[in-house]
Amino acid sequence: VFLCASTLESTRLLLNSATPEFPNGLANSSGELGHNLMDHVMGAGAAGLIPGNEDRTTLGNRPNGIYVPRFRNVRQKHPDFVRGYGFQGGGTRGGWHRGTKQPGFGAEFKHLLRTPGPWRMAFGGFGECLPNHENYVELDKEKVDAWGVPVLKIHAQWRENERAVLKDMQTTGAEMLDAAGAKDIHTFDDNCPPGLTIHEMGTARMGRDLKTSVLNPHNQAHDVKNLFISDGGCMVSSSCVNPSLTYMALTARACDYAVTQMKRGEL
Repeated sequence: VFLCASTLESTRLLLNSATPEFPNGLANSSGELGHNLMDHVMGAGAAGLIPGNEDRTTLGNRPNGIYVPRFRNVRQKHPDFVRGYGFQGGGTRGGWHRGTKQPGFGAEFKHLLRTPGPWRMAFGGFGECLPNHENYVELDKEKVDAWGVPVLKIHAQWRENERAVLKDMQTTGAEMLDAAGAKDIHTFDDNCPPGLTIHEMGTARMGRDLKTSVLNPHNQAHDVKNLFISDGGCMVSSSCVNPSLTYMALTARACDYAVTQMKRGEL
């Protein structure tokens, strides 16, 4: 059985599948099922005006943007936090919608908004969230879904390391824009809570020790040998990049292992 319903739904299914042998949820002899919930840290960075190039504009909706790979804690240890973040962003020209935030009225104002505004460049950070046992999910004892199945109650917050990462995103984003010649630079932190990035991971972590993990390194449940979980629930670290390709690679590896075990008669 390959369970791949997404991080939270896979874990909810297991928690709702309690048995006399596993009273706290199927495959949960370790008690770790539901714990170490992670999501990427985002919502902080910097933006600024880029002078010039006013004879150029964007055309159509080509999916272009920029990506700055992680550079913190790669060669040198940062004093305020571990791990790091990457930047996503891009350059745009202000359109008519900028009129919602500036004063004006009448034909002259409309004519002004027909002309594209100045170029702006923005960097938005996506950072690693450290696994923490106190970031967890549990079954809600009072609330059920449309089919009468208990939903999850989520307990998660950014900790000291994540808050330091958000602060550094603003500092380095502004520094890079300044070095590139940007003007009117401002930093931002949108105070995005866990869950808003929708890159949820953890809650059924892999590990070699069945006392501290739910799955073995092949995504196979320690307690239930014919059960594999290959979505984001298996992750032990969130890294700082989009995780879907990693899930796909882990699933392919787990499938190969399961087929090999079946051919040997061990599964």
